[in-house]
Amino acid sequence: MDGGNTVNEFAKARALLYQFKGNTYLYGLGVLPQVGATTAALGRRAVFIGCRFPGCDCYMDAIRAALRDAGVTILAETEGAAPNAPREDLSRITAVLAQADPDVIVSFGGGSTIDAVKSAEVLRTLGGTIEDYFGAGLVTAATQRQGKTLTPHVAIQTAASSAAHLTKYSNITDLHTGQKKLVIDMAIVPQRPVFDYETTFDAPPGLTADGALDGISHALEVLYSAVGKPEYPQAAAVAQEAIWLVVNYLPVVLKTPRDPVGRQALGLATDLGGYAIMIGGTNGAHLTSFSLVDILSHGRACGMLNPYWSVFFAPAIEAPLRLVGQIYREAGYITADLDRLSSRDLGLAVAEGMIGFASAVGFPTRLTDVPGFTPAHIVRALTAAKDPQLKSKLENMPVPMTADMVDDYMGPVLEAAASGDLTRIRNAPF
Repeated sequence: MDGGNTVNEFAKARALLYQFKGNTYLYGLGVLPQVGATTAALGRRAVFIGCRFPGCDCYMDAIRAALRDAGVTILAETEGAAPNAPREDLSRITAVLAQADPDVIVSFGGGSTIDAVKSAEVLRTLGGTIEDYFGAGLVTAATQRQGKTLTPHVAIQTAASSAAHLTKYSNITDLHTGQKKLVIDMAIVPQRPVFDYETTFDAPPGLTADGALDGISHALEVLYSAVGKPEYPQAAAVAQEAIWLVVNYLPVVLKTPRDPVGRQALGLATDLGGYAIMIGGTNGAHLTSFSLVDILSHGRACGMLNPYWSVFFAPAIEAPLRLVGQIYREAGYITADLDRLSSRDLGLAVAEGMIGFASAVGFPTRLTDVPGFTPAHIVRALTAAKDPQLKSKLENMPVPMTADMVDDYMGPVLEAAASGDLTRIRNAPF
């Protein structure tokens, strides 16, 4: 890639992020020392929820120093959440917040930690159980009923992945049932998001790839869902940048993990994925990924499933498929002439390109290759899809589903994902 192209692509990404967050988003290389001033503008009595994984200590020390220098007192500290934000970690963090009673919360971690903190503050301030808030808009409704506001949150991201620091989503998992559910509410968007891309330099290859594919999934699924809606041009601009950056730079970072240009590219890409999911919602791959939490990371599950959902949606999403397909074709993952294809055939060609890219970056491409996968996972996913608390994902599909359609159409998609056989997918009328 030539330097001019790199500069131009990064300029587009930064312009889109400014469109999204204005001056409220602190991001780039070496920005952690500015966290103190950012936090002090919101409050002076903080609870610090820190990263729980190896390699975080130096960054946590830098955050503590920045807070101290800005006159912010740390009332209490606790570690963040395990992957997928288990309910047990949610309860622990809620208790720490309740005891300390801060006027600002600082979290430092990946999406699971930030998600757990979002929901913990909801429970601390509004009461009830997490079941009371699964779904859309229920936190805002509770704040209005009770006349309360949530404590300001400075969310410092450590992984180029979920963009939890930028969004209205909080994923919480019941490890006993293996099912993840969502709180969706503008009230839980962190007031000050922060991402120092240097914190990703030592991320292991698997985590790097998982996060990058999560970013593609956010952009791709929102793009698919926006077809025929006023937000489609905006979704297309964001998705094109996000997907281009991942497809072109993830292989670079996997070869040279501390490449600063590549790491910035992946950070920008996944941040744009966060922008995407604030424009519109995700759908098929995200919905079904929630039932695979015991065997796959979130990003890996979505990345594996999206090619199969692309074939199912194909008759309804030709414009997005051409946009996305061109990115994969230019990168060498598709050889077919996409201009000569349409409908299901176009979906098959793009899906095969996506699968080729996934294989090239070390992803499994069918569920039967994943240790621990059993047919029970498909049963769990089909059952969960009929849960009213997850109906927004069904309704947001480019080919909308009702609960009555799940077995007939979602079932074959998941069977195809298990076997790797795209021909098993049945297209529904739309």
